[in-house]
Amino acid sequence: MLKTLGSFVLFLRGMVSRTERFSVLWNRTMEEAMLIGVDSVLIVSIVSAFIGAVTCVQIAYNLTNPLIPQSTIGYMVREMTILELAPTITSIVLAGKVGSSIAGGLGTMRITEQVSALEVMGINSTSYLVLPRIIAALLMFPLLVILAMGLSILGGYLAGTLTGVMTAQDYIEGIRTDFIPYNIVFALIKAVVFAFLVSGISSFKGYYTTGGALEVGAASTGAVTNSIIAILVADFALAALLL
Repeated sequence: MLKTLGSFVLFLRGMVSRTERFSVLWNRTMEEAMLIGVDSVLIVSIVSAFIGAVTCVQIAYNLTNPLIPQSTIGYMVREMTILELAPTITSIVLAGKVGSSIAGGLGTMRITEQVSALEVMGINSTSYLVLPRIIAALLMFPLLVILAMGLSILGGYLAGTLTGVMTAQDYIEGIRTDFIPYNIVFALIKAVVFAFLVSGISSFKGYYTTGGALEVGAASTGAVTNSIIAILVADFALAALLL
């Protein structure tokens, strides 16, 4: 484990030691941002909307005490969405989609010797291939988490009102109750940390792939597994440190 951690640190160091020109880095980052962010909007929207809807219905099912106001449902949906569901579940979904794509792409380039060709031409392959992916993930993950927050709360509103478990006025009153702006900041900090973990670990696994097509698949699977574990560990650590 220590050897792998040391290799990962050296990998990150080499990535920023001799970077490409700003124009090249900008163009590569925008290309990766389209692949990471824009292409993930649909799956993030579907997952977040249904998570909010299911959360609202299940809370209403368990909230049977007549002394507790119905607005508590909206309050709980908002808190669960902002603090945990939107940043963590969205990042786990992106670890499966984006992480496997990054690892598979870099692994294929490694076994087909495209990475070696870049090195022969005097290009820092880690800076050219990996740095734009990490920067794009750092930019797009928070935006996708913000989208997930809004759609999850909207999904809870639609589920609550359409199923008749509560009125629209009660739900809106709940999501306005005792709002703490720092929770948004905390969720975005989590999104940035998760973005670095997913993009960094996936790039590391893909960049050092050896063998053939079978090893590329194994690298993609390992990247997703390790990214999800890292997200869960970081989730606990950030909650303990920042809350």
